Amino acid sequence: MENVLNPWEVKGEIDYEQLMKQFGIAGMDEYIGKIPDHILFRRGIVYGQRDFSRIADAIANKKQFIMMTGLMPSGKFHFGHKLVADQILYYQSLGAKIYLCVADLEAYNTRLGDLEELKKIAIEEYLVNYIALGLKPKNLDFYFQSNRSKDSEKSNKYYKLAAMAARHITFNEIQAIYGDLSPGKITSALIQVSDMLHPQLIEGPVPTIVPVGFDQDPHIRLARDISQRMTTGPSEDSVKISSDRLQIPESSNDSAKLSFIQLSSTCHKFIPGLKGGKMSSSDPYSYVSLTDSVEEANDKIMKHAFSGGRNSLEEHRRLGGNPEIDVCFQWLYAFVEPKDKKIKKIEEDYKSGKLLTGELKQYTVELLTKFLEKHQKAREAAKSKIGRFLKN
Repeated sequence: MENVLNPWEVKGEIDYEQLMKQFGIAGMDEYIGKIPDHILFRRGIVYGQRDFSRIADAIANKKQFIMMTGLMPSGKFHFGHKLVADQILYYQSLGAKIYLCVADLEAYNTRLGDLEELKKIAIEEYLVNYIALGLKPKNLDFYFQSNRSKDSEKSNKYYKLAAMAARHITFNEIQAIYGDLSPGKITSALIQVSDMLHPQLIEGPVPTIVPVGFDQDPHIRLARDISQRMTTGPSEDSVKISSDRLQIPESSNDSAKLSFIQLSSTCHKFIPGLKGGKMSSSDPYSYVSLTDSVEEANDKIMKHAFSGGRNSLEEHRRLGGNPEIDVCFQWLYAFVEPKDKKIKKIEEDYKSGKLLTGELKQYTVELLTKFLEKHQKAREAAKSKIGRFLKN
């Protein structure tokens, strides 16, 4: 399969080590044990970082920090999306102000959606699931790119920054980052720059973490480059933006000088789809959604989950299975089985041939069944709380 990796498409094999070297991403090992424990960090699912020391310092010293992320309202909310949701909840529990953007303009420009339909998907699929998983309205700014805020000052800062960002990048440079381009993709990229940077125009220059999968890392690189070029001061950590660069009139209520602390980011690994490769909202048999019935989830896993088992029972007992390519094991490791001793035993038993593929699938189904039954009850309760999250 051809290897493709960009914000709009992922295909083929992902060499995380090579990507880290190519784009200057450091590992997370030095922070494990220094920040509050979470399965995604402990098991290396969140594996890379840029300037994470600022966030670790803010957490350790209970300082203000921001977590910014977005959602693409492209279809069902599945377990691949839950990976980001779990990070939102983690940072919110540590006191971060959460900026959660619905990338409806990007979806409209790159996937030809209808804005009203995109809004409906964002609320009914994503927001309801976030609430059911534990998202709180306090310390949260949930917004749509197409309609930033009823607060004109907040909206003006957002759209102005998106427009002004274009001055600080050339077409050749943006093409080198993203490859094949269209006007819609360029517009979307510049809006995402504002998504990541503008919270500091509202909250002040405070550390900001943006967790992404590697397909979204080009947006991080672009935003970091543009913020550097807007600088008027020598500080490496604080990027000063003068009023003439932002074209803010002296009579404006906006501050004559604005500051950005350079963005921090983390990269997480892709959770494989049932058939291998990345989960895709366009292929319902590549994922289990959080609204699938227990029967649907069971059927998808038993029929479609790619196995690391051998061709026969005798061969499996003799040679053992391969957990590195087995989708059920990868799901258990990433988010289904929370107990480290249990996941280690499952891995050992599968490698030795003691644990069969069918038994591994059945165990995965059992844990997912418990989760789905509990979560779907929480979803029903969450529907009555939507209004508290849409006051922006």
